[in-house]
Amino acid sequence: MSTLIARPLRTERLDLLPLRVEHAEEMALVLSDPDLHTYIGGTPDTPPALRSRYERMAAGSPDPAVSWLNWVLHLRAESCLTGTVQATVGPSDDGLTAEIAWVVGTPWQARGIAREAACGLLRWLRDRSVRTVVAHIHPDHRASEAVATAAGLVPTDAWHEGERRWQRTLGR
Repeated sequence: MSTLIARPLRTERLDLLPLRVEHAEEMALVLSDPDLHTYIGGTPDTPPALRSRYERMAAGSPDPAVSWLNWVLHLRAESCLTGTVQATVGPSDDGLTAEIAWVVGTPWQARGIAREAACGLLRWLRDRSVRTVVAHIHPDHRASEAVATAAGLVPTDAWHEGERRWQRTLGR
């Protein structure tokens, strides 16, 4: 299996830029609202802590069969970063499976940015022969459920660490 590499993507309003360590300072501000962590836990990272995390993420998965793909969301109209989208892609029984996640900073929420980024990511994954897409969503996180629904994922009966598994099979 060849490793996938995050490449720049473009949607109607966004540039999805492959994550770089240099994004940490601006992203620390984007992700600084403690309310963002209501459903995912933890607290906002400081710029040095986020830089360290981005260094680990940029180094890639220690498993050569798994690709860590991370992008920051650049809103062209405002010329700023607004959030992230990510996919962890690896082999499964029915081909490649991607576990995806998204986060948008509080000032940019309720504007369709997460939906647009997630849908753009799914198109890119489909073009790379990813068969199954999965997201794990806290059962009280209505905004993330709406994003998953817009991206064509449906809730399953499976749960992982208190979050419901949402899933979609991608066609060619």
